[in-house]
Amino acid sequence: MQGEFARETVYGDDPIATAAKLLETGVPWLHIVDLDGARAGAPRQTRLLGDIVAALGREARCQVAGGLRTEAAVEAALETGAARVVVGTAALEQPSLAGRLVERWGVERIGCAIDVRDGMAVGYAWQGGESGYRAEDSVHVLAATGVRRFVVTSIERDGLMEGPDLDLLERLVRLDAGAVIASGGIASIDHLLAVRGLGCAGAVVGRAIYEGRLELADAVRELAVCT
Repeated sequence: MQGEFARETVYGDDPIATAAKLLETGVPWLHIVDLDGARAGAPRQTRLLGDIVAALGREARCQVAGGLRTEAAVEAALETGAARVVVGTAALEQPSLAGRLVERWGVERIGCAIDVRDGMAVGYAWQGGESGYRAEDSVHVLAATGVRRFVVTSIERDGLMEGPDLDLLERLVRLDAGAVIASGGIASIDHLLAVRGLGCAGAVVGRAIYEGRLELADAVRELAVCT
């Protein structure tokens, strides 16, 4: 909840089975985060990630994140068969790295995390002590390197299921710098329709699925999700 590791809820002990169950809803993408890797600053679940991707086959694409702070780590994640990786801390601090990744792997396979607290994009698994960079500035700088996919998370709303930060999302969509994928607080089809109405290219939903607040299959049908 709100990125605090001490406020976690375990919903299952078999990520592969969970992924397979989500796949049954017809969702075309799964967003997978190595939380241990995010906290450690280096991947910790690459083997499990590969097992999940292999189990899903070609029925869904996987977007993965967490601790991907070097070119080698990104390459290892993509070699598991993941369709896209999302880089956060390293991209904010070294935009040129993001540019090199896009040049090597293409704009569709590289995304950048814009995790926002008090208007600032922060890294380091959202842990305290980091002042960050103004969110709009980060998007502009990364777009200049060639990045065209941004996963935008409102940290204050993460895990609360009280709705997305529409003002933040609208500001970043209006930059017209690339596709914005909304994250944080989404818990209903109405929330999904709202972010789509702003022009977001997609959305990440987590806790609301596991707690039964959102029927994912209904959402997929309602929004005719395709990318």
